[in-house]
Amino acid sequence: MTIAIYLAHLNPVTNAHVEIIEELKKENKVVVMPVRFLNEEKEVNSKSFPFDFEIRKKMIESVFGDSVLISPNYTFYAPFKKYLPPLISPKSWSLRKQILQGIENGYFTYTGDKAEGLMLKLY
Repeated sequence: MTIAIYLAHLNPVTNAHVEIIEELKKENKVVVMPVRFLNEEKEVNSKSFPFDFEIRKKMIESVFGDSVLISPNYTFYAPFKKYLPPLISPKSWSLRKQILQGIENGYFTYTGDKAEGLMLKLY
């Protein structure tokens, strides 16, 4: 079975996220990866990004139970500018490797963002 890797903020989980995951589940094994930003092992949150990973994980589990896997591998470590420019920065390549840790052949990524999706295809 193909693995669908859903990379998203999910902050909070919305009806649109639920619909996307439900659609992905129809023909794929789904791994949901809520993005995290860490500074010295502490998660960085803000007014526009209020919920930490554990709360977002619980939101996803409350809707999907164990029918999807939830992974913390979509994590950026401060200083975040190290990931720029994408495709050239060694840190962006290490992020790709981190995201794919434990993922076997036969996968695709989905973000819902066309520009981000294009960048992921280039990797």
